Amino acid sequence: METTTSVAPVTLTEGAKREIKKLIAQQELSEDYGLRLGVEGGGCAGMNYILGFDQKKEGDQEYAIDGIRVYMHKAHGLYLAGMEVDFQDGLNARGFTFSNPNASSTCGCGTSFSV
Repeated sequence: METTTSVAPVTLTEGAKREIKKLIAQQELSEDYGLRLGVEGGGCAGMNYILGFDQKKEGDQEYAIDGIRVYMHKAHGLYLAGMEVDFQDGLNARGFTFSNPNASSTCGCGTSFSV
């Protein structure tokens, strides 16, 4: 399997990194698991973001962001390049948010977009 440890095409804010590290510790994931970032067809705007823990798969590129192992299928970089993942923990919203410069439109929930 291909491994690339160059500069990641996405960024994680300090809040996102803190929450991801907390989730990794809570779930007691083994060393071969990492954060999967990607896209899939569906959602009200055409594409959904993928964010979860997974093992590396064929066609994945691997990045290290502040000690967090990140897996992304190389074809998804086209849709995610320049994206920022944040974690909000406020009164109005709690969860991960995506700021994607490649999205021409997004839905109200913030997890679906079109290009």
